[in-house]
Amino acid sequence: MDFILASNNKKKLGEMQRILSPLGINVVTANMLGIKLEEVVEDADTFEGNARIKALAACKATNYPAIADDSGLCVDYLGGAPGVYSARFSGGDDEDNNDLLLEKLEGVPMEKRTAYYVCAICCIFPDGKEINVRGECHGYIGFERDGHEGFGYDPLFLVDGRAFGRYTAEEKDKISHRGNALRELAAQLEKLI
Repeated sequence: MDFILASNNKKKLGEMQRILSPLGINVVTANMLGIKLEEVVEDADTFEGNARIKALAACKATNYPAIADDSGLCVDYLGGAPGVYSARFSGGDDEDNNDLLLEKLEGVPMEKRTAYYVCAICCIFPDGKEINVRGECHGYIGFERDGHEGFGYDPLFLVDGRAFGRYTAEEKDKISHRGNALRELAAQLEKLI
C-alpha cells in the first residue's frame, strides 16, 4: 500500500521506509509518482499543527494516505528555541542554523546545554481517519560539529556523549525522535490496516 510522504527530503523518506516497510507500507514522495504538491504555509505554533497542515494538503491533492512530520530542536537554555522555527532559525541552510546555535550558546557550560529533538507525525487517510503521534529524544548541544551523518542539527546534538552526526542511520533509528514517533505510528497503523 502506497503512502505519500508530504516532503521530498530523501533522508526522512529513508527513515520512514525502514520503519514502515515491514507493515507492507511503501512510503513514496509525490515526485516519485509524478505529482507536484503545492507549497503549504506552515503557520501553526506547534509541531503537531504543522504536521497536520502538510498531511491534509498532501492527502487532498493525491487521494493517497499521507504522512507528514514536523520536527525540530528545542534548546532549554534558549527557552525552547529554535522549536518550530528549526529549519529557518537563521534564514539560511543547515550550516547557517548550526553556526547561529553555536553563537547563541557561546560560553554556556555543558550542564546548561540540554536540548531535545521533537518529531510530530500526522497520517491522514482519504476517508478522514487520522493518526497523530509524537516522539522525542533528549540530549545536549556540543561545542563544535562532530560527524557527517544525518542532517540538520545532528552534528551538534549529543546523546550519550556522541553526536548524532556519528550515528549510523540504523543506530539513530533506534533512539531518535523520528524513530520513536515512527514506531508509535507503526503500532497504530498495525491496528488500523
